Amino acid sequence: MIVGFAGSGNIAAAMARGWGAGDDGPEQMLFTDSGSGRAAALAEEVGGEALDSNAELAERADLLVLAVKAKALEEVAREAQAAPAVLSLVGATSLDRVAKAFPDAAAFRVMPNLGVELRRGVLCFVADEDAADQLVAEVRGSLELLGRLVEIDDALFDAATAVMGCSPAYLALAMEAIAEAGAADGLDQQLSHSLVVDAAAGTVELLRSRHPADLRDAVASPGGSTEAGLDVLEREGVAEAFTEAVRASLARMRG
Repeated sequence: MIVGFAGSGNIAAAMARGWGAGDDGPEQMLFTDSGSGRAAALAEEVGGEALDSNAELAERADLLVLAVKAKALEEVAREAQAAPAVLSLVGATSLDRVAKAFPDAAAFRVMPNLGVELRRGVLCFVADEDAADQLVAEVRGSLELLGRLVEIDDALFDAATAVMGCSPAYLALAMEAIAEAGAADGLDQQLSHSLVVDAAAGTVELLRSRHPADLRDAVASPGGSTEAGLDVLEREGVAEAFTEAVRASLARMRG
């Protein structure tokens, strides 16, 4: 399968790097951009090809990946009507809107997070019910190379994006703050960072089989240092702040 990326931003680049990391990815990857130069840089990095127009991209690609802003969807669609199949990464944009913009193409929608770069991503996915079974299977198979593929209702994409798409930034902020506190008390900064990262990796594995509250209880002995830290987080309203962050992300998507 030849995959063409209309747009070469961060998520498109993460997907391209993930596919390019093995011999089982797309036969070829093609890229365009709006004049930023990212397409050429990304093509050079992953061994693809940068093209001058979305029209050429649509003519040459078996699957057109829409990695553009919602406001640019119709403009790109006018240029790329030759695409036989489209995979939308466009935020807060329904599959129905994508299908209407590309009436002659099979339409798919996916929302990946940045972990796809390492083939450890989470990807929410929905296919047009009219798409051929063989094509759906081929698209699904390609996406499954990049991580865990979860098929959900199109109406739930915003909520899923706020939970799995935005949350890596929130978690990174928390880990950065913890590592900086360790460095401020004398730890080498790189060591402090690595300690937090490895602790987080182990915690993730534990959380696959344990409830978050149970894990907190297991770490926080009564009257101990962890409990003292949790008391401060509760006093400062950290849990509520994370909830409000998710709500703010949803509000912006739906704005």
